[in-house]
Amino acid sequence: MMKSIMAAALMIGAAIPAAAGAQQATISQAIAGTRLDVTATGEVTRVPDLAIISAGVQTRAATASAALQQAAARMTRVRAALKAAGIADRDIQTSSINLNPDYRYENGQPPKLAGYAASNQLTIRFRDIANAGKIIDALVAEGANSISGPSLTIDKPETAMDEARLKAIAAGRARAETYARALGMRVVRLVALSENGGGYPGPRVMMQAVERDSSATSIEAGEQAVTANLAMTFELQ
Repeated sequence: MMKSIMAAALMIGAAIPAAAGAQQATISQAIAGTRLDVTATGEVTRVPDLAIISAGVQTRAATASAALQQAAARMTRVRAALKAAGIADRDIQTSSINLNPDYRYENGQPPKLAGYAASNQLTIRFRDIANAGKIIDALVAEGANSISGPSLTIDKPETAMDEARLKAIAAGRARAETYARALGMRVVRLVALSENGGGYPGPRVMMQAVERDSSATSIEAGEQAVTANLAMTFELQ
């Protein structure tokens, strides 16, 4: 039955041109019987296998060049720690480098330039979530003092999304059959099908201004829902 449902969906997809961003597919076939519009959601769960974290350094110095040099020196050690932990180059990306004047404010006095603040941030993808906490601790030990994340996600969600779509199609078909029975009718065919949104939002934990202590950092992957939302049009007779 699932194969026949998917076949119907594919034939409709070929017959109906998809408009970019459209919320509902255009119906190109005439309906001789009763039209029924239903929405359905399919959901599957997966354990996230990718953690994305922002880690970097923040420094302050009397001159702009000194602040940048200190940030660069610390970041060199942070990158070395990442390489030592086995993080591939493709999973390390510079996300921002900032330099700003650092003013001192006193009551009733104009602001005075006290120095400069520099920051250098990396976006890091951890494919071994179980060891991500240990690596974060190592980064802090090497000078990282600004960390945010993790954003947990699924690296290759296509298979899970297809499973969710199949569930949504089956749920929509079952809903149409329920309506048809209640009306003393039968489902003749699926006329139109469109996908509305769906996705796989990930859990997120925020950490800022991290300081080293005696406790080891731990990241728990948990589970993540992958959903597909479909709008379906059936013909009943």
